[in-house]
Amino acid sequence: MRIDLHSHSAASDGTDTPTGLVRNAAAAGLDVVALTDHDTTAGWDEAVGALPSGLRLVRGMEMSCTGRGEDGHPVAVHLLAYLFDPTDQVFVDELERLRGERVSRLRVMAERMAADGLPIDADHVLEQAGPAAGRPHLARALVEAGVVSTIGDAFTELLAPRGRYYIDKNDTPLAEAVKMVTAAGGVAVVAHARARSRGRLLALDQIEELAEIGLGGVEADHPDHSDADARLMKDLASNLGLFVTGSSDYHGDNKSIGLGRFTTGRDAFEDLLDRAHGAEVVEG
Repeated sequence: MRIDLHSHSAASDGTDTPTGLVRNAAAAGLDVVALTDHDTTAGWDEAVGALPSGLRLVRGMEMSCTGRGEDGHPVAVHLLAYLFDPTDQVFVDELERLRGERVSRLRVMAERMAADGLPIDADHVLEQAGPAAGRPHLARALVEAGVVSTIGDAFTELLAPRGRYYIDKNDTPLAEAVKMVTAAGGVAVVAHARARSRGRLLALDQIEELAEIGLGGVEADHPDHSDADARLMKDLASNLGLFVTGSSDYHGDNKSIGLGRFTTGRDAFEDLLDRAHGAEVVEG
C-alpha cells in the first residue's frame, strides 16, 4: 500500500486543481492520498467528487502555527490536521482568522515591493491567490514579472525570513492548535520539524510536551529532511508513543517533488484511523 499524507492543491499554494491532484495521485500509483492545503478545507468537496476508483482520500489541512524554537524564541511551525470535523465552531473561527492573516500579510509584502519599483500589483496577486494566500503566490508573480528566474530564487532572494520583504503573521500557538484539532475529532501531526533549509527549528522538547496533550505523530520522511534527521524524528516518535508519517509535500509545478516520493507505512496509517473520529476516509 502506497500512502502519501501531505499534498497541496490550487485551493492553497499548489498548482493542481483538487480534481487534478487526485487524478495525479492515482496515476502515481498511490492507494491513499491526503489533501492538506494551508489553513483551508476549500478543496475537499471537489477532490471527493473527482476521486478515482481505488484511491482513498484523507481530508486534512496544514495549519500555520507558532512554536518554541531551539533558541527559546518563537518559530514558525506547520501542523498537519487529519480527519477533523470542519464544522467545529472553534476551528472554523480560527481558520477564518488565519486566512485573514494570510491575505493582509501578502498585501503588505506586495505593496512594499511595488513601492520599491518592482512590477508587482497587490490586487492582482491576491485575486490569483484567493483566501489561502501565501508566499508561493507572490513568488510566482515575481517569476511571471521577470524579477527572478524561478520560484526558488524568489524565496532565496526576496521572501526568506531574513529577506527584505518578509513579514511575520500571527499564527496559532502550536499547543493550542493540537488541542483544537483533537477537540474537533481529528489527529495532529507535526510537519517537517527538522527542515533546516527553512530556517530555525522547533525545539524537540516541545514535541515531548505536545505528546502529552494529544499529538498523534510526526512527519519524518520528507524532502526537506536529511537521512539523519529522519532517523532522529523516528527515534523521538518511538520514545513518545507517536506514529511516524512520510510524505511528498507535493505542490504541483511549484516544487519538483512528485507525489509518492516519500510514503507512510500501513501501520502508521491504521494508527491515524484509530485515533480519528471527526471525519472518515473517502473511498474512490
